[in-house]
Formats: sequence, C-alpha cells, structure tokens
Amino acid sequence: MKIAVAGGTGTVGTHVVRVARMRGHEIVVLSRATGVDLRDGNGLSIALEGVDVVVDVSSTQTMSARGSVSFFRSVTENLLATEKSVGVAHHVTLSIVGIDAAPKAYYAGKAAQEKAVSEGSVPWTILRSTQFHEFASQIYGQLKVGPFVIVPTMRSQPVAAREVAERLVDLAEGTPEGRTRDLGGPREERMADMVRGYASAIHSRVRIVELPVPGAYGRALRNGSLLTEADADRGDQTFADWLV
Repeated sequence: MKIAVAGGTGTVGTHVVRVARMRGHEIVVLSRATGVDLRDGNGLSIALEGVDVVVDVSSTQTMSARGSVSFFRSVTENLLATEKSVGVAHHVTLSIVGIDAAPKAYYAGKAAQEKAVSEGSVPWTILRSTQFHEFASQIYGQLKVGPFVIVPTMRSQPVAAREVAERLVDLAEGTPEGRTRDLGGPREERMADMVRGYASAIHSRVRIVELPVPGAYGRALRNGSLLTEADADRGDQTFADWLV
C-alpha cells in the first residue's frame, strides 16, 4: 500500500512513517522538506500520484483560533481536493478528544478540520486522541519564563505518540470508518504534575506555577472534557514510563 503522511516530520508523523515502513508500506512524506507546501497546495498533485491513503497528522504552533482555523482549513481543503482529483480512496485524520466542549483557540482549527473532512467527498476516518506525553515538554519550552513555568490548570490523559501512530496505520490499512473510537492514555494526570516531572527528569530547577485559563476553553481543560469516555480505547505506556 502507498501511504502519504501529511506532517510526516512531526511528533506523531515520524512514528507513523516508521511504523508504516516497518509493515512494508511505501511512504510519501508531505512536508516542505520534501517539496510539498500543504498550505498552498504546491507539489501535492505530483506527490499524491498513485497514493492509496493519506494520513493527516499535520499541525501548527498557535493558540490563535483564527490562525488555527486558517491553517487546518486550508491544509484540509488542499488535501481533499487533490485526493479527489488523483483518486485517493481514503483520508485518515488525527483529531483531539473533547474539542466539542471548547472549540476555541487551537481546538477551533481542529473542529474546522473535522467539519471539512466529514463534509468532503473523499471517504474518511477520524481518530480523536488525547494529548501526547510530549505535551508536557512543549509546555515547558513554550511557557518557561526565567525560573518559572506557567502551566494551565488541566486534567490530562496522556498517550504515547507511538501508540497513536500504530492506531493510525491500522486505520489506514482498513476501510473508511467515519468517526472511530477515541484513543487515550492509561491513566489521568494533572498537567502541572507532568511538567514538574519533566523538569525533574531533565534536572531543571524551575518553579511550576499553575494558573486557570478563563472562559469555556479553560473550563474544558479543568472539568475533564478532554478525557476519554468509558468506551474509548486505552494505550499502555504511562507518562512515568515515557519519562524513563
């Protein structure tokens, strides 16, 4: 099977590429590094020739709702239009658990992405997962101010990026399912504790300052909306295991 991976050089994308290649699939990485611009569509037609399935794990670093919507809408529309024109049979998208509860900030773009995929003409599968273990290190890097790290008050259920990638490749190998079962990590964690654990693991003597985010977005972070339901699938690797 020939699988194209949009965002194949990112946190999950590198795992998707590795897992799919280990299973014997031919892989096309869609990124600027390989001559493909997902935002304006340059290089997509050539890159998708002969591709059976597209796995979209593209991402952008923004907390702006407008910026996130602009990115995910343009990338998704470009992918779907090109897939239709060259005959791609299946579009697999990675989304985030709980975005319905707070389609704000970054999540606004993911909501727009899901809408575009579900209303598009290419048969599709959407997998929602919880945040990855790496999210703690991202917060540490982005919100470190001198000796402090500002961490939003947040309940999390971190999952291994590798396990998400394995599920995405499973779905790519199958037939389109529409919205499939959510995937989360094996246990609930508090984000402040995760960032504190990460800082300790890298021997960083910072002070973790936990602050509630205002509005509906902040409530979703705090009230468990971003955790999986009882019928969701669970990964095996805990955050503590990932830190080792």
